[in-house]
Amino acid sequence: MWGGRFAEGPAAVMREINASIPFDKRLWQQDIAGSRAHVAMLGQQGILSSEDVAAIDAGLVQVEAEFAEQGVPVDLSLEDIHMTVESRLAELIGPVAGRLHTARSRNDQVATDFRLWVRDAIDQVDTQLERLLRILVDRAGEHVASIMPGFTHLQVAQPVTLGHHLMAYFEMFNRDRSRFADARARLNRCPLGAAALAGTGFDTDRFVTATMLGFDGPTDNSLDSVSDRDFALDYLSAASQCALHLSRLAEEFVIWASQPFGFVALPDAYSTGSSIMPQKRNPDAAELVRGHSGRIIGCFTSLMITMKGLPLAYSKDMQDDKPPVFEAHDLLELCLTAMTGMIETATFRTERMRAAAATGFSTATDLADWLVRERNVPFREAHHIVGAAVKAAEAEGCDLPDLPLATAKAIDERLDAEVLAALTVEASVASRTSHGGTAPVRVSERIDAARAMLEGGGR
Repeated sequence: MWGGRFAEGPAAVMREINASIPFDKRLWQQDIAGSRAHVAMLGQQGILSSEDVAAIDAGLVQVEAEFAEQGVPVDLSLEDIHMTVESRLAELIGPVAGRLHTARSRNDQVATDFRLWVRDAIDQVDTQLERLLRILVDRAGEHVASIMPGFTHLQVAQPVTLGHHLMAYFEMFNRDRSRFADARARLNRCPLGAAALAGTGFDTDRFVTATMLGFDGPTDNSLDSVSDRDFALDYLSAASQCALHLSRLAEEFVIWASQPFGFVALPDAYSTGSSIMPQKRNPDAAELVRGHSGRIIGCFTSLMITMKGLPLAYSKDMQDDKPPVFEAHDLLELCLTAMTGMIETATFRTERMRAAAATGFSTATDLADWLVRERNVPFREAHHIVGAAVKAAEAEGCDLPDLPLATAKAIDERLDAEVLAALTVEASVASRTSHGGTAPVRVSERIDAARAMLEGGGR
């Protein structure tokens, strides 16, 4: 390929460190698609003859069929997927294969291939996220009124519904979906035709190749075209935030599945046992989702560090851009599949959740709100009164609704039997009717809106 400049071949270690074919072979479909678009454009512009174009295109179709059936051969001497494709093409059609590389460089070629691959990856993740969102909505719909404790600092705070809790993750993953969509919109410009870094002197039409490959148009600066990896960083950024949300939900499943909580039972398909303790049922799928999130975030960090010190335009460091993206994508797809399956098949133990929601004086805020609303007490004063009532209930060994009336009135005359009897978790949840609140009526409205959005193809 470049031996005309060198008297000797590369050292064995140079050949090994220089070759990217062991990992960039994943780009073979995108590389062939880009080459077919490029040669078609060269023919339209009269840069290549129609006979050469037909021969090259037919050869590329044959290479594509061979790789699909047999896989991509790995030959370190060919360095990368681009030369692997071109080498096989030359074996099939002879020297005319050498005309394919007219008016392009491996620099713009790999930038195009990689954008096409990331675009495909985003589309795959979007499909998985949509599936996850639908499962969350369905399970939330089953538990609109199922009461559970809401936590802050992992301490019982206020009662909420399980439907409301699951819909909180719907909001997170829906934002993730929009982040991937934003990344896709930004990357959808075609670098092909920027050549090595300065453009080309041939009369090419970059708008033609961009259209053929489904891009919105060509990139506008040849230097940026070959050196930009923002699209890969955008993907990894969105993947990292999505992994973070998956990890938070996985952590909740781990906690909820523990015996002290007992909020959820995971099916056998997403659990493992112990080699020594026969009674164990471990939430390993959730734990691995939690663990894989760190690796995905690490991939994002890895590529940022690779790119942070590179001058324009292309440097060989950028060959290391693909492994972290490939790894992150594989892990993210695995985690999304596992989490979707866990949510879809988990058994929620709502009676345990309801019992836990009634502990820890979870309706204390409702009592303070009642004093403000019904007795015109300033909230800070009401907060103090209720704090004293909680302290008294602790001393009595009871919850707020069971506080002896005499004890309550000794704290404040405005505390009467009517309000104490109304401090149930059901009443608390039903009262939270503000927009976005946990009241079943509001949760049902949000579920209906979410379903309508998904059916309408929105985000």
